Amino acid sequence: MQAIILAGGKGTRLGVLTAEIPKPLVSVGGKPIIEILLSRLRKSGVQSAVLAVNHMAHLIKDVLGDGDRFNMTLKYSQEKEPLSTVAPLRLIKNLSENFLVVNGDVLTDLDFRAVYDDHIASGAGLTVATHKRISRIDYGVLKLNSEGEVTGFVEKPEYDFTVSMGVYVFSRDLLRFVPDNGAFGFDDLMLTLLEKGERINTFPFEGYWLDVGRPDDLEQANRDIHTIEKLLE
Repeated sequence: MQAIILAGGKGTRLGVLTAEIPKPLVSVGGKPIIEILLSRLRKSGVQSAVLAVNHMAHLIKDVLGDGDRFNMTLKYSQEKEPLSTVAPLRLIKNLSENFLVVNGDVLTDLDFRAVYDDHIASGAGLTVATHKRISRIDYGVLKLNSEGEVTGFVEKPEYDFTVSMGVYVFSRDLLRFVPDNGAFGFDDLMLTLLEKGERINTFPFEGYWLDVGRPDDLEQANRDIHTIEKLLE
């Protein structure tokens, strides 16, 4: 398996934590997020990865090097401008026919090999690893008719959503939908594929998953430190 790790974002939602270091190097339990992710990828059988970098790329390269200490081969693809989450793929040469794409701020005990194998078996151009998230509304919710009259009421309802984990498997042929220039994100790709009637496979996952994008996510990660440490075993 070949893996592409998206590590070029500025991580502005983490505030001062990313003022001097890029988000993938933010520490959880004394280890950078990206190191924990690389260890999990290697455990799933990934032997080589390309990091798509931009913001403070030199720091990421200095910390990770050529990947020898992870028993992996690491290479880097440098963006000259912010390209969002999918356009960076067009800069990478010699992509495998199918390859993993993983956000660089993901902590999970997902078996990446299982996602990859499911993608191959599906025959789809894209597989998205998914997770259930429950969102609670801390208010009484009114249901209204067209005239503004109350027709129903629910106190602090909970809704569950199927969300993307930031883990994908791409078929190389999918890149024909990516424009030659400018930024192009995962949202753009999904809307394009739906418009074109392309098949999109999903891999539902119920285990541990955390996208460390906000300060409270980082706090949660450090509360989960015993679970995180097991990811490194």
